[in-house]
Amino acid sequence: MKSFLLCFLFMLIVICTGALEKQLPCDLRETEHGSVCVCNSTYCDYLEQPQLTDNSQIVVISSSKNGLRFKKTTGYISEENPLTVDDIQFTDEDVDPEPRAWFQLTNISQRLFFNTNTKTLRISVRREQQFQNISIFGGALTGAVSYLLKDLPEELQDHKYRSYYHPDGIAYNSVRMSIGGSDFDLEPWAYNEWPRDDPKLTNFTSLDPRDLQKVEQLRRLKTVGQLDELKIMGAAWSAPRWMKTNNRWTGFGHLKSEYYQTWANYHLKFLELMRSENLPIWAISTGNEPLNGVIAFFIVHFICMGWRPSQQAIWLSDNLGPTIRNSAESKVLIFGDDDQRYTFPSWFREMRSARNDSMSYLDGLAVHWYFDDFFAPELIDMAHTDMPNKMILNTESCIGEKFWQTRGPMLGAWHRGDAYMRAYTQDLRHYVNGWLDWNLVLDEQGGPNYAKNFVDAPIIVNATSRSEIYKQPIFYAIGHFSKFLPPHSVRIETRIENQGSPFTQLSVVGFQRPDGSVALIIYNGQNLPVDVALNDSQRGPINLRLPPRSWHTVLYK
Repeated sequence: MKSFLLCFLFMLIVICTGALEKQLPCDLRETEHGSVCVCNSTYCDYLEQPQLTDNSQIVVISSSKNGLRFKKTTGYISEENPLTVDDIQFTDEDVDPEPRAWFQLTNISQRLFFNTNTKTLRISVRREQQFQNISIFGGALTGAVSYLLKDLPEELQDHKYRSYYHPDGIAYNSVRMSIGGSDFDLEPWAYNEWPRDDPKLTNFTSLDPRDLQKVEQLRRLKTVGQLDELKIMGAAWSAPRWMKTNNRWTGFGHLKSEYYQTWANYHLKFLELMRSENLPIWAISTGNEPLNGVIAFFIVHFICMGWRPSQQAIWLSDNLGPTIRNSAESKVLIFGDDDQRYTFPSWFREMRSARNDSMSYLDGLAVHWYFDDFFAPELIDMAHTDMPNKMILNTESCIGEKFWQTRGPMLGAWHRGDAYMRAYTQDLRHYVNGWLDWNLVLDEQGGPNYAKNFVDAPIIVNATSRSEIYKQPIFYAIGHFSKFLPPHSVRIETRIENQGSPFTQLSVVGFQRPDGSVALIIYNGQNLPVDVALNDSQRGPINLRLPPRSWHTVLYK
């Protein structure tokens, strides 16, 4: 009944206002940790891509801790008064007893704040100063995701696909999948596990049923998402155990040198089989998190395979690179490293020292986000300086995986969305060309998977009733980037002129989109509202007023 009333209210608003762009509002539900947007088989929230009807129009898309989710506010640059984003105002009846104290404290602080001068954030925008191209956003279709999706009603599956990949959703254009098993499967596995010691891979002649299920899901994803092209990135976690020095799925173990060419052929076989299903692979990496099998094996208890940079350089130079480049799959991109930021740029420098030509086979550099709080983004800058023509992608991210964090999902936790907002902003300000998040959906526990490696995800499935999915704040944090930055958007110079303390919870990153319009993503992590004075080198001053604990995408020509 609630969903029906929301749909009716939306239709009434459209009829009364004559609006051309439709928004199905979030069905907001309060949780222990915040709030989520609820989708069921008959209802889910969406926003059509905003259209700038003339050169003086400005559109602000906003999400806030108080409950805004992709709220659209429209104004005109020529207006004297600032364009104000109105937040949701809560009453005591709107919140549960535990979080009520927070809202009371926040309301008190805001009342005190309004009795003083509002802080004005001055942001300069210089479109003529341009940096990297932004082209890739997506998530991972793991075994866990595939397992959860197959048991959902078709309409709810479609809401998941549409929410992520349709322009009315957050407009992903890429998906990552494992070649063989990953830590988010129901058991560890690889192709051609049997027969053993089989360098000709005689049993690798067709896709595994688990991958065939993913193939059907990817086809449906493309249809529902209205995608002409889906960029699929593949990465292997481990070779079959008989190819490895330790004959185990995990632990300290490397690929046996006598199987270097077999392992390259293994990758090529997967590419050929996926193409035969009319789902060609866009890119592969040299292997997921190679240091897990070298130095992290004492804390990593899931499928992995170790590489040192020198070993990987030899394999890439002598085997994988020539095998791919001399095949019908020669246009498949190859990304190197696929591990944490602390490996940049030393990993690639050591590869070059071992085999100077190895870098010529790499089209891009892949990095994960898990220890970014401890390692500065300047490491990415250094890798970009060394190899300015290589694409840089963040290829895996999730939260709730560390022992000092709450393990698994925290439904509605705004601070986890904040973490994503800060991380995306930071990476994109340091030459990263796109971002692929980890699991597209998980259950309430943060699985399922054999390793009990439970984490959070942007969308959580109610695995008990299988009748609802929950869009987390993380989903909207990602969407403030992916939805409004179409492929070939270019980062432009944006600067906060009066930042003050480096610990101030304010940030901005800006882009010029292919149609010439500008998209600014502004993060206000403070518990207080802020006035923003934008000074665009081609448009002059633009004034905004933004609520506390909020994220915004600002669009104008």
